[in-house]
Amino acid sequence: MRRVTRVWGIGVILALMVLWEVLVRWFELPPWLLPGPVRIMGAGRDTAELLVWHTLHTLKAAALGTALAVGGGLVFGVLIHTLPVLRFNLYPLLVASQTVPTLVVAPLLTLWFGYGILPKVLLVGLACFFPVTVGVIDGLEAADQELVALARTMGASPARLFWKIRWPSSLPSLFTGLRVAITYSIIATVVAEWMGADAGLGVYLTRASHSYLTDRVFAAIVVISALSLLLFWAVNRLAAMAIPWYSKNNHESK
Repeated sequence: MRRVTRVWGIGVILALMVLWEVLVRWFELPPWLLPGPVRIMGAGRDTAELLVWHTLHTLKAAALGTALAVGGGLVFGVLIHTLPVLRFNLYPLLVASQTVPTLVVAPLLTLWFGYGILPKVLLVGLACFFPVTVGVIDGLEAADQELVALARTMGASPARLFWKIRWPSSLPSLFTGLRVAITYSIIATVVAEWMGADAGLGVYLTRASHSYLTDRVFAAIVVISALSLLLFWAVNRLAAMAIPWYSKNNHESK
């Protein structure tokens, strides 16, 4: 059934692309306004080497920023869960930080830290930090309280409670946060590059749009979407290996 669904989905996408190409040719739309899929694929092929070079820069910044967010999110999530005073004082600030648009923060980071990789890494870290932290907090609080109480009556130490009960129960929620964060990472990196950088898909997009090379703009969008899907799939595979019991139950329920 799942294979049929995938084939159907691919068929719908191909049909939409064919319709897109037919309409562009039928109405004779200029390439700078709306290129067809064939022209977009040609632009991607012609600039493949350049696209790969910019993509590697984007992936590097996204990977470092995501690693920073995951490390910080794990530490802050555990601390906020463990210390109620931090939850009362820091959690509202954490939520409030999400009201600041990325487009506002990106130019400031570029102004403060220049056009290198650091402002991009920091922006990705800020964008991905919240979903990871919330995932950790919610996961730790989702532990079976009856099981926790039973372990305490049997003399389990707080550290043993954490590693044997709370941490395993937090993994599904943590991976949910990671799925959200990994999709944010590419977008945040591209936004940071758009605001100011010397390499990356955001730079490629900026130069292509300023030159009215719309086919290259669409080619970059395709690459960005493909990267996000690939990273999302990688997190799913990692989750399947880390929590096979949860992933198996999810698939069976579907």
